[in-house]
Amino acid sequence: MSGAGLLAGDGLLNAMPAAFLTPGPAPLSLIGGRFVTLCIMIRTTPWEVSRDVKLHPRDEANWHTLQGVRAMREAFATNNPDGRLTWGFTLNALEDKRKNFAEIRDYAAACQAKYGDEVTVFPGYFPAMYLPRERINKELSEAIRIISGFVGKGYRPQSIIGGFLPAESLQYLAEKEDIHVAQAVIWSQHNIDGGGADGSPSYPYYPSTEHFCKPGQGKKDLIDCVNLDGWTLDFICARQSGSNEHEITGYNSRRGVGPIETYKGWGLELGNMEVMHTQSIHFDKGFELNKFGWVTNIWEAQLVYEFGMDFICNALRMWVTDTMKRWPDTHFVSFGEFGNIWRAHYKTNDEWNYRFVERGCGLGDSYNNLEIRWFQNKEFRLALLRDWHKDTPEKVIDFTRYDLSAHEPAGASPQKPIKDWSLINRINQKGLRPQDKPVLLRELQDDERQLIFKYYPELNKS
Repeated sequence: MSGAGLLAGDGLLNAMPAAFLTPGPAPLSLIGGRFVTLCIMIRTTPWEVSRDVKLHPRDEANWHTLQGVRAMREAFATNNPDGRLTWGFTLNALEDKRKNFAEIRDYAAACQAKYGDEVTVFPGYFPAMYLPRERINKELSEAIRIISGFVGKGYRPQSIIGGFLPAESLQYLAEKEDIHVAQAVIWSQHNIDGGGADGSPSYPYYPSTEHFCKPGQGKKDLIDCVNLDGWTLDFICARQSGSNEHEITGYNSRRGVGPIETYKGWGLELGNMEVMHTQSIHFDKGFELNKFGWVTNIWEAQLVYEFGMDFICNALRMWVTDTMKRWPDTHFVSFGEFGNIWRAHYKTNDEWNYRFVERGCGLGDSYNNLEIRWFQNKEFRLALLRDWHKDTPEKVIDFTRYDLSAHEPAGASPQKPIKDWSLINRINQKGLRPQDKPVLLRELQDDERQLIFKYYPELNKS
């Protein structure tokens, strides 16, 4: 069954409107835009990173149905008829011959034809933890060929959804597959789902050949594959390592726009409040500071079974509808489309300089007395935290230097996984080492302060 067959003969999508038979709209510009990227993940088991490397025994085949993914896609389109999303398939989901997976693949191909959705590979969240780089690269190419085959008409994805992907794989995508966008970092991930990779910028960047969390410092060091985050986080919550769901002292470092940590964790009303608060960081003050805003999210298709189709689709409709109501100029685009919009504007890492300000919303561990400011550029990232209720002085809680050499772990295998790929050097926001104790800016070394003031002279108040 082909995608065209789904459109024309099977009634799974309405007949294609004439508008979709003509060339698409002109490319969007980064500056002045508000963007959301959403991926729906299709898998056969949790945490599968290869055909035979499945980290959880649960078979989710019956949790993935055409009815479920179609309900999610239709919920996404509510008050958002021009929105485009990304379908991310694990290698197992691409090759599984069971009827439901075949129908889902055909439906994704039909959505690509009708809406301009992206269909791509999602090699689990953590392939780098368990697989040698050569195997990751080989299987990425295999998956791309499968996708091109069932989507047809010469289609190739513009991006890869990778969770964590090592620098060598990003270079492989750019040079061997001519793919220049990858969701290859999970910002602030640390001690969650068995691993982590904290240390990167939270917005797009060209990675270094030394480490995928590090922006390339020069022409020879820069990989031409834009590195994107997968989930936008509440910066106040993201300071923690891992999660602790205690009813009084509980925290979750992954709180932000993700559906499990918000809608499932707190219910539709409170969950949506946290999602809107997190988006406002980027679409209000962040938009003013950076001249564009970006929110990114990944939803797993199995959620409609695990938490109920009505609940998940209501949450998806609520999120999209309230986003369009509050920021009606928002563009819901695929990961590949957004990455290439960014790439068209920024040719190197020399030009971007991201700034963010957040005051916690008061829900859970998004403490409303705290104010955090983030500064991110090619040479470092810097976070300053203060209690604005008490008007305390700002302290440095993160100073990650990208002008220092870095290296990724080596030798990962299914038998000997490597769980931590973090880039942590001078001071890290998780506060796990003695040297991570917050300090005043004036307590940094002179050369460190001069580096910071080169980018942000307004911070030199002494």
